[in-house]
Amino acid sequence: MEHRLPIDGTLDLHTFRPADAAEVVSEWLDACAEAGLREVRVVHGKGIGALRRTVQVVLERHPAVASFRAAGEDGGGWGATLVTLREAGSPGS
Repeated sequence: MEHRLPIDGTLDLHTFRPADAAEVVSEWLDACAEAGLREVRVVHGKGIGALRRTVQVVLERHPAVASFRAAGEDGGGWGATLVTLREAGSPGS
């Protein structure tokens, strides 16, 4: 599956099918890391938390991810996750 993803530091998953979320997030993280971005945000919405959990599983397993946390209220609160990516060449990347 090929998606055209914006590499601007924010991914809004509202425009994708939930079944595609894991693949979309993984592809987007790869592209962000390749572009040299270090801080990115995934907007998954609040809802019942299913999409947030899917995103967290991807983030826990993705080699470019150094850490992640819920966004502050000014960044979407628990409806978004802030992600810190590893620097190119650092362990795990």
